[in-house]
Amino acid sequence: MSTLKLVFLSIAISFAIVVTDAGNQIKNISYDGRSLLINGRRDLFFSGSVHYPRSTPEMWPDILDKARKGGLNVIQTYVFWNIHEPEQGKFTMEGNYDLVKFMKLIQEKGMYATLRVGPFIQAEWNHGGLPYWLKDVPNIIFRTVNEPFKKHMKEYVTTVIQKMTEAKLFAPQGGPIILAQIENEYDHVKLAYDEDGHTYVQWAAELAVSQNVGVPWVMCKQTDAPDPVINACNGRHCGDTFSGPNKPYKPSIWTENWTAQYRVFGDPPTQRSAEDIAFSVARFFAKNGNLVNYYMYHGGTNFGRTSAAFTTTRYYDQAPLDEFGLQRDPKWSHLRDVHRALNLCKKPLLTGVPSTTRLSEFHEIIVYENPGSHLCAAFLTNNNSQAAATINFRGKDHYLPPHSISILPDCKTVVFNTESIASQHNARTFKKSDVANNHKWEIYIENIPTVKELPPSQKAPSEVYTLLKDKSDYAWFTTSVELGQQDVPTQHQPWLHIGSLGHSQLVFVNGEFVGSKHGSHEEKSFDFQKSVTLKVGVNHITILACTVGLPDSGAYMEHRFAGPSEIKIIGLNSGTMDITRSGWGQQVALNSEKLGIFTEEGSKKVNWKEVKGTGPSLSWYKTRFATPEGKSPVAIRMDGMGKGLIWINGKCIGRHWMNFLDKFGNPTQPEYHIPRTYLNPKDNLLVVLEEDPASPEKISILRVDRDTICSHITEHHPPNVKLFASKQRKFQTVVENPVPQAILKCENRKTIQAVEFASFGDPEGYCGIFKMGKCDAPATKQIVEQYCLRKNSCSIPMDKQLFTKGQDGCPGVMKSLAIQVRCH
Repeated sequence: MSTLKLVFLSIAISFAIVVTDAGNQIKNISYDGRSLLINGRRDLFFSGSVHYPRSTPEMWPDILDKARKGGLNVIQTYVFWNIHEPEQGKFTMEGNYDLVKFMKLIQEKGMYATLRVGPFIQAEWNHGGLPYWLKDVPNIIFRTVNEPFKKHMKEYVTTVIQKMTEAKLFAPQGGPIILAQIENEYDHVKLAYDEDGHTYVQWAAELAVSQNVGVPWVMCKQTDAPDPVINACNGRHCGDTFSGPNKPYKPSIWTENWTAQYRVFGDPPTQRSAEDIAFSVARFFAKNGNLVNYYMYHGGTNFGRTSAAFTTTRYYDQAPLDEFGLQRDPKWSHLRDVHRALNLCKKPLLTGVPSTTRLSEFHEIIVYENPGSHLCAAFLTNNNSQAAATINFRGKDHYLPPHSISILPDCKTVVFNTESIASQHNARTFKKSDVANNHKWEIYIENIPTVKELPPSQKAPSEVYTLLKDKSDYAWFTTSVELGQQDVPTQHQPWLHIGSLGHSQLVFVNGEFVGSKHGSHEEKSFDFQKSVTLKVGVNHITILACTVGLPDSGAYMEHRFAGPSEIKIIGLNSGTMDITRSGWGQQVALNSEKLGIFTEEGSKKVNWKEVKGTGPSLSWYKTRFATPEGKSPVAIRMDGMGKGLIWINGKCIGRHWMNFLDKFGNPTQPEYHIPRTYLNPKDNLLVVLEEDPASPEKISILRVDRDTICSHITEHHPPNVKLFASKQRKFQTVVENPVPQAILKCENRKTIQAVEFASFGDPEGYCGIFKMGKCDAPATKQIVEQYCLRKNSCSIPMDKQLFTKGQDGCPGVMKSLAIQVRCH
């Protein structure tokens, strides 16, 4: 009988641990079919993914503070194997990668943690988190019943658990970790491994449970998660798409509620509305959900070369906390409000008896009630995305906008509607720094090698992943072709054809740049074909093969390839010449890369010249800039550039790719995050490696803020949920006769310095782009100024009499109040 079956036969799904520090209360983490139980107590869990390597330790406290203020009580993170063990046997946790410090900070902020151990994580992270050296292990096949992989996976998982245990980070030790995850979305690839896939799932679950960490383990998107491991949902609407736990004694857990769509280079802008996320959360908890995790809550930055194939440097910028850690309202604040509303329903949700009344195809009422007590909570659902509805519930009519849920914590009072945003909005602005843009650019042009520098050492070009071993994005390949007078055509130019398995390449003939080509996230392979000038005698052909991250998903990841696979010269008088196997020299990384010319010391090793006009392909650009004023986040806008890498004071902030345009003709990512902690007190070194002919003159250093804040509410809005409370198990209002309010609050102790727009009537547009409608109360702006100017926060009631004084210029029109102010 397996270890797992023996564990489960103990019946009680309990994860107690006996030994703790003196003075620490023993904690028992368990679960049943309704909830996770902490010391036997039920709770609702609101979680958010924050990945420690995608920000800096200096940013962590502010991000976690905002998560807590946003109503979260759990933080989820993956563990990134390839940053902790970049070389086999050398395990480290330092700097941005200090997981122990991150976990302790979560605890200091009064929150729990979920640790997603992996080892495969995907996460749009380089190689799905697997270290590259793992690929070089003889006879290895990832994520299946393969002894070399199982050996290294077991060593890794055991090491991570040991590090966490030594730091006393699991909840039974007094730490924050209440859940752990093994593997990741294995159902996606399971069938590719036939019966071995099922066996591997069993083995991985046994490995996890055998660690005896005292907390439950989960497997996400794993319908057959073996007992006692909990199967969890990933997706956008798990309240309706999740078939539920695979056993009745497991709680309903949502490990990834996608707050946006991560982007790859070439993608158009995408977003997911705050209203849709709030709907999905209310729906999940209304249908017996216990834990929801937002993926991502803070997306952050793929610094250096950490992003997966073709993934942008900016990660999940549309999350509630944007790339810079700033609150993206209304997403952040609207989700905060749904958490408040659900917490007002906590007692009925966790102890009440649910009942569901289907009114129609789209309309439904779910009630949690304890017969004979005052505890009662109701969820009124309008799932019609086109039409509003009025639902009568217990003798009272309730208006529901399209695709919305109203939450009634006492089965009487609507405190929140998922479609009616009562919280504030904001708009992000990028402003050129006043002090950081007096640039004097210098250039160094990378030498283009030929067979003289790189004589043939291989019959054909090596496969690029195998050659680079993730040490660089760049691999040189050189060969030479000797042509006679009879070979070279005089009436036309021959063509150079290079078939590549990905990701991109630059081509040089006789030292001159011929052109570049790249694939995409969907189709990584491509064909380069261009006419070239060849001469009688020896012709040098040089290819710079480039990768843009390693693959991060799918079965048999160890069998992925990139780089030139077929090279031909077409149109010679003698016919097509296949030079694929004509003997090639090769080199890992650029020479300047090896010299580290992006650092202070390394930059002194080459001769830089003043930039004059457009520089040639494969050039390095260097300048210095003053540290931007103030404390706001900093970014660099890469106007005028093509593709390459950016370093600030020797630290790589990621890949830029400005000329991979989306379908609207815009760069996928124009700005790139420079963490304040990467900057010196006054003077900074900026170095850019640029693959394409370009000019750095338009590059600018920016300050980032969300100081434009707004509110837009209607007469149909419920009062803000913060006007209600639950005290001594009784629902009550905080103020007498609560009404809808426009609520505005500046971040970081700033104050409202200007009212930029205000209209009571039928204004149009959205935050940053409001405009007057056909109907407006003239005194609106003056009234808002009286309520808000020079204050950190203000609340303006949605009071028709206040604005119109009885002189309604457009009776019969449903009124809305739109306000835009500027913080400073």
